Amino acid sequence: MKLLEYIKAQINAPEKSIQNTLDLIKADATIPFIARYRKELTGNLDEVEIEKIATLLNAFQELEKRKESILKAIEEQNALSDDLRSKIKNSNDLIALEDLYLPFKKKRKTKADAAREAGLEPLARILMAQHDNSIESSSRRFLSSDIRTVEDALEGAKNIVAEWINEDQNVRAKIRQLYQRTAEISAKIIKKEASSEKAQKFKQYFDWNEPLKRIPSHRFLAIHRAEKEGILKLKIEIDQKEAYNIISRIILKNRENATTRYVFEAIEDAYKRLLKPSFYTEFLNEAKARADAEAISVFADNLEQLLLAPTLNGKRILAIDPGFRSGCKVVCLDENGILLHNENIYPHPPQKEVGMASKKIKSLVNAYNIDAISIGNGTASRETEFFVKKISFDRDLSVYIVNEAGASVYSASKIARDEFPNYDITVRGAVSIGRRLTDPLAELVKIDPKSIGVGQYQHEVDQNHLKNKLDIVVVSCVNRIGVNVNTASKELLSYVSGIGPGLADNIISYRKISGGLKNRKELLKVPRLGAKAYEQSAGFLRIKDGDFPLDDSAVHPESYSLVQKIAKDQKLKLEDLIGNKEILKNVDLEKYISKDLGLPTLKDILKELEKPGADPRKAIVNFQFDPNVKTIEDLKVGMKLPGLVNNITNFGCFVDIGIKESGLVHISNLANEFVSDVNSIVKLGQQVEVTVMEVDESRKRVQLSMIA
Repeated sequence: MKLLEYIKAQINAPEKSIQNTLDLIKADATIPFIARYRKELTGNLDEVEIEKIATLLNAFQELEKRKESILKAIEEQNALSDDLRSKIKNSNDLIALEDLYLPFKKKRKTKADAAREAGLEPLARILMAQHDNSIESSSRRFLSSDIRTVEDALEGAKNIVAEWINEDQNVRAKIRQLYQRTAEISAKIIKKEASSEKAQKFKQYFDWNEPLKRIPSHRFLAIHRAEKEGILKLKIEIDQKEAYNIISRIILKNRENATTRYVFEAIEDAYKRLLKPSFYTEFLNEAKARADAEAISVFADNLEQLLLAPTLNGKRILAIDPGFRSGCKVVCLDENGILLHNENIYPHPPQKEVGMASKKIKSLVNAYNIDAISIGNGTASRETEFFVKKISFDRDLSVYIVNEAGASVYSASKIARDEFPNYDITVRGAVSIGRRLTDPLAELVKIDPKSIGVGQYQHEVDQNHLKNKLDIVVVSCVNRIGVNVNTASKELLSYVSGIGPGLADNIISYRKISGGLKNRKELLKVPRLGAKAYEQSAGFLRIKDGDFPLDDSAVHPESYSLVQKIAKDQKLKLEDLIGNKEILKNVDLEKYISKDLGLPTLKDILKELEKPGADPRKAIVNFQFDPNVKTIEDLKVGMKLPGLVNNITNFGCFVDIGIKESGLVHISNLANEFVSDVNSIVKLGQQVEVTVMEVDESRKRVQLSMIA
């Protein structure tokens, strides 16, 4: 099978679009670049479709590599027939490919191998032929010093027949279909663990089963974790009698004779000893891969929403990392997130220096012209919020509670140490809390996405797949927003299309020496940033207050001459065309269509010219929790409370209601109608009103509802 056929069978896109996208990927073009600047070639495919093509390209290459490995291995055994070669080469499925290879696969010495060494393969062939009415008598011919009885001879022959049945392509295909249709997954508590504390969170699965094909991701990952921890025993099973019947219809001839009983015993043995364990592993792995994919997809959706969260750009921030005994760490940041000052205050017990702390905060606000206050949502968050809001400031200040998940990971990281070598982790953590208010994307790219705390069972899924998917999300978000080349951190620059860590270092070194880049052309002076990297990155890098106005826009330099032509045709200077919505909406795009430039890109250019360099993210909106609710003890069933969605899973969403514990809104309590996709109802950071349904103080769990 050819690559194009393989991809066409799995994606609904025109052949030309697929081929052109493949050519671009093979030429090392990045997904954001292809999606944004090569729409004419791809037929306007979006990033998701382009990513799918890239994934299928990798899968096809892995499949082809495996085919070559299998062909070589079978050829070395002098067992490669033309028919088998053709079947292997035409296979487009890894599982079917492994079934073809199974009879030739090197494995530990089996019962069938021992029987062959004892000379029992001819007897096994007689059994499989199923026309010997005196099989016991025939078996006597195979007795030896190793095989002393007829029973031993027939047992050995049955072992060989069982192996043949296990390797039969038709048998495996039919049993696999039965598993796909009817397999049940079940869990049982391991008795010695039943009373253990760690087992209690899995209590609902102590005696449980459901159809494998319908098990949701979160449930599978929960029981899979419990099995790994030695709490549950899992089984994946089908109706055994039905399996025997299927195999019998394939293996047994339409006659009853002396061999039938022995062949059926071989069928039973083949299923119990060989097929069943094999399919258990296959379907467990398949279910795990499916659950991983669903969980990773949820995580990726959450991460995207978090990275594209509203911002408070251009403001001076006073950030507080709250605490009780150790006090609250306070930092002051300028408009670009540069640290100006740091110190500790102790407004809470045991010190309770409220007056001194109030004077200090008020003094810092005035001294550093603070515009807003950012408070982390960890320990002592609400108490710190109440303390700050009682201070009488000389100006209007908004106070924001910021999700600090991952801030401690950042503060202890090499990235933070390199950025703040002369400050301890408490200062770094507070800076991160402040910067998350200013620009969540720029700050969160410094943290391993797994540490941000959104999603479900992130430590249970395939870590390579998780990392690859999350990296794709971060790259997509960074390039969608664009990056100020003169102020961006190394981590942010590293995610720009065509850049990476090495070039990011070089850009930062160059801008330090040059005093900042004045135009995009200057990027070509950065060491090792050649024409290819320039092509891929230039449209996503912004030059603020530079020499050329289009350098602070998403218009790619390759289209500058076109924009200048439009300005000339409109008898305007370039500066007068940019932002002139009245003129731009009347531009006749048809006259600018060329061989390489079509309407999709032309429309993008005009849209960008209307508001060049505009940040598509919304401005942050302040939010107030119920001032009467500070801890879980303050909750009462039936209370209606304001809240912020702070995590989304495929079984519901978690809502911050201003206490340490987030409450769960189960998917069944999201709306009056049936909900299949939680993201269709809520988004991260969304303000919602919830009703308290249940409070379990001992387990620190809160059940909420969003149904009016």
